[in-house]
Amino acid sequence: MKTATHRTSAAPLRRADVDRVFHALGDPTRRIIVEKLSEGPISVSRLAAPLAITLAAVVQHLQVLEESGLVRTQKVGRVRTCRIEPGGFSAAERWISERRALWERRLDRLGDLLTEDEE
Repeated sequence: MKTATHRTSAAPLRRADVDRVFHALGDPTRRIIVEKLSEGPISVSRLAAPLAITLAAVVQHLQVLEESGLVRTQKVGRVRTCRIEPGGFSAAERWISERRALWERRLDRLGDLLTEDEE
């Protein structure tokens, strides 16, 4: 079963998926958490240690990141470990790629028009 964060390139992007990812990444603390998790899995307590916020606040940020599909947590015994969910970034990557392709086509057409005027 495919989830919103694991779609094929042919599937249309859902605005809600894109909105959730950009909302999650819109907070500087969550971006710091994502950067730290990019180094590898880490426990919530070790993740929270260098941050100037409470453990409860870190857990709330992690919930937003999990809901967006960017992070996955797993509890084993008393330790909750967090890791990046690479597929979660696909909605943002596709959205940015589509915008880039649109503007590249527009700029190419503009360049063609300007070249025609010079000839």
